[in-house]
Amino acid sequence: MTGTQTAGRRYGGRDAAQRQQERRTRLIQAGLDLFGTTGYASVSVKQVCSHAGLTERYFYESFRDREDLLAGVYNELIATISTETAQAAAAAAPDVDAQLRAGLEVFIRTLAGDARKARLVLIEVVGASPRLEVRRREVLHEFAAMVAAVVAPPPGPEASSGRLTMTAMSLVGGVNELLVDWTLGHQNATVEELIDLCHTLYIAAYRAISDQP
Repeated sequence: MTGTQTAGRRYGGRDAAQRQQERRTRLIQAGLDLFGTTGYASVSVKQVCSHAGLTERYFYESFRDREDLLAGVYNELIATISTETAQAAAAAAPDVDAQLRAGLEVFIRTLAGDARKARLVLIEVVGASPRLEVRRREVLHEFAAMVAAVVAPPPGPEASSGRLTMTAMSLVGGVNELLVDWTLGHQNATVEELIDLCHTLYIAAYRAISDQP
């Protein structure tokens, strides 16, 4: 094997796939930084590449266009938030009250603690494209399913399942819109107050569902 062939495969102990993944990670971070501050509509591919310290050639190695990058950033954030929220709720089992609070605390603190993440997840993806709007709706349903799994009452009539699904969706949507309002500066509540309010609503809904015949 020649030195040229070796260099073509590994640099600094990293192979081509690892180097590409590192470049993708840098672009994802640049997307978060810029889309989450300047805004998706105002940021160009050239600006993303400059921020990441990469040429446009490497951008198109991982993403088709700006929308694809926005989707990539959004999906990575949602995957992390979803996993951490589910883990926190599971760790508090079997106490439903504690599970709901633990999940809400992780979810709300993650977004409220980083203005870039909050803006990207709650504002920038809204209406960005038909594809992202479909994905955003899927995410709402995924979080609603997570809530329903925690508060699900004992097996009963099929009607109770529909009520549970609607209740979970209304709770998730309510928290989402409250956080949008808070991110835009229309609410001056502390993070603790947001968590307490959302927890109160979730517990009230859980008790109402549990009381159903």
